[in-house]
Amino acid sequence: MGMDQKLPNRWLVLLLLLGIAIFNQADRFLLAALVDPIKAEFTVSDGIMGLLMGPAFAVFYSTLAIPIAIYADRASRIKIIVTGCIVWSIFTILCGYATGPWTLALARMGVGVGEAAFQAPAYSLIAAYFTTEQRGRAFAVMATATYLGQMLGYGVGPQIAEAAHWRTAFEAFGVGGLIIILAAWAIIREPHRETTDDARPPFFPLARRLFMLRSYSGMAIGMAIGVLSGVGFGLWAATLFARNYDMTMAAAGAAFGSAFVIPGLLGAALFGFIADWAARGDYGRILKLSSIALSLATLSLIGTTWSPTLGWALGWAVPAGLIGGGWAVGIYAGLQYILPDKLRATGTAIAMLSVNLMGYVGGPWLVGLASNAFGEGREGLRMALTVVVPVGLVGALLLWRAAQHLTQDKEKLGAPEA
Repeated sequence: MGMDQKLPNRWLVLLLLLGIAIFNQADRFLLAALVDPIKAEFTVSDGIMGLLMGPAFAVFYSTLAIPIAIYADRASRIKIIVTGCIVWSIFTILCGYATGPWTLALARMGVGVGEAAFQAPAYSLIAAYFTTEQRGRAFAVMATATYLGQMLGYGVGPQIAEAAHWRTAFEAFGVGGLIIILAAWAIIREPHRETTDDARPPFFPLARRLFMLRSYSGMAIGMAIGVLSGVGFGLWAATLFARNYDMTMAAAGAAFGSAFVIPGLLGAALFGFIADWAARGDYGRILKLSSIALSLATLSLIGTTWSPTLGWALGWAVPAGLIGGGWAVGIYAGLQYILPDKLRATGTAIAMLSVNLMGYVGGPWLVGLASNAFGEGREGLRMALTVVVPVGLVGALLLWRAAQHLTQDKEKLGAPEA
């Protein structure tokens, strides 16, 4: 790979990026874990809470990721990540000082602005530190951040809220993010980049060219639909458990976390090793594995939603986490496989724009709106999830079709412009 000997150990870098990603995810799930106490204090509906969990955060997160990623293909990725983490950690603290739903929405927008600086630069940085044969494992490690973040947000957040106040939980999580970013800044260094005289294509022609590739469009749109299904469920899951089984939010978050998050960690780790093995000779096999995993996870989430007892719900949640734990790893690996180094951050961010707008904006908001339409409460939320979650099967189909074009599209993307 020709990396500078002064660079730190790649696995230490990965561990630090994982720590940042955990707080990145935990800050998102913390609001979901505290829906009912915030809803009660501000006297708002499920629709407004869905707005706070989705668009208030994800619109800025999604749109600003593009210019930040373009800059990251030219500048220091670690400096961009550090700056973003400082911003989102400060605004997470400010969430604890909200005086109503609209000031909370403003703070959530600030969180989204900061978190926009993480995803694409981080994955581009990992691709620079790790060889092609190691990236499946590296991305699998990063995939565990979603589940560790859920565990932190759903498990620790409500416990802090019960012991003190829901506002204290936001303050504690913000401080935690500032601590981990100081360690990353002290250790991580930017790898040397090969200089090139090739002009980078303008944004819109590049986006058009990428989406003309069947593999790229299939990965981007398929992942977007899968995330809409998974995030729509994941951000409302603790509330579903609390309403269905008459539990406190802390107990519901702990129950969901133990049954879904821990198997998800194992599934994400296993997927990385399986993906590296499956990719030998045909990188498209990773996407096929992702398609199968997303299909089975979606069916398991439907089973969780309609479980008559807590025991049945926990039973369905285990395979949902285990099977679905790593399905996104295949997409991240596939994107880095077909994108040349000079376009990795930008190309990843373009794909994530559709993922974030459809998944993180649409998922939780659609569930909240549908819950309103169905009358809220226990049955309203259950019916809302029944409408939203099954769309994950459509995403799985798109991923399967994308797998058939991965290698030839890599060649097309690497060829000179006509």
